[in-house]
Amino acid sequence: MQSGVYPSAAIRHGGRNDMISNGLALAGKKGLIIGLADARSIAWGCAQVLHECGAEFVLTCVSEKARVAVQPLADSLGAELVVLDFRQEGDLEKVMADLAVRWGAVDFVIHSAAYAPHDALANGLIECPADSFAQAMDLSCHSFVRTARAARSLMSEGGSLLAMSYLGGERVIDGYAVMGCVKAALESVVRVLASELGGQGIRVNAVSPGPIVTRAAGGLQHFDAMVAYAHDRSPLKRDVGIEDVGWMAAFLVSERAAAVTGDTHYVDAGVNIMG
Repeated sequence: MQSGVYPSAAIRHGGRNDMISNGLALAGKKGLIIGLADARSIAWGCAQVLHECGAEFVLTCVSEKARVAVQPLADSLGAELVVLDFRQEGDLEKVMADLAVRWGAVDFVIHSAAYAPHDALANGLIECPADSFAQAMDLSCHSFVRTARAARSLMSEGGSLLAMSYLGGERVIDGYAVMGCVKAALESVVRVLASELGGQGIRVNAVSPGPIVTRAAGGLQHFDAMVAYAHDRSPLKRDVGIEDVGWMAAFLVSERAAAVTGDTHYVDAGVNIMG
């Protein structure tokens, strides 16, 4: 099996009938999954699992160039793929307007987009330029605020918003630098949005996976050491895969999580509990 490529949820868990019996059937649920980069991306893990659970969704990638590479992935699930670049004014609004025309409403949005310029990570937080700090915060954190703002009008009957965090948001992880600040802010944003949107029946949560070999992780210093440490330190002594994150996402967008909001949910084999 190729590194980073995971068997379908149906193969690993017995298919849709098992999902129904386990109470995670998502037939009729419609939504948006942001941040498909390749077959190793967390967005792809979420897409595979939610598809097996019966959900319908639109996937996004960051550019037309990226679309060429990931279109076969979207096609394999029968999902539409659109471009959403948070740096481009109007992209988000267009995507949401198209969803309104397509379905009238959405049940969930999964935000799995993060970016920091190289110079924001290269020499630690102390040397991070102000504009690079701001760009990392805007594209990795405030983009979730904008997504929530744009999505709420499509969730008049309630819904679920998910963001992707990491343990580096609450403790120092060597090499994570500015992204630790970003993820800390993102988890705070999740709590505040959960408070503000709860009256509309909109639940807001973060998922905090263990280190996963994704394209975004490739820009981090010492990432291989982070993966090895998490494996060895975790109580379960195992790596975390993208579909592990997908299962948590499926639960959080399901009716089984109707009373769950405003929290960060770890999918890290337990490493977060270790000192």
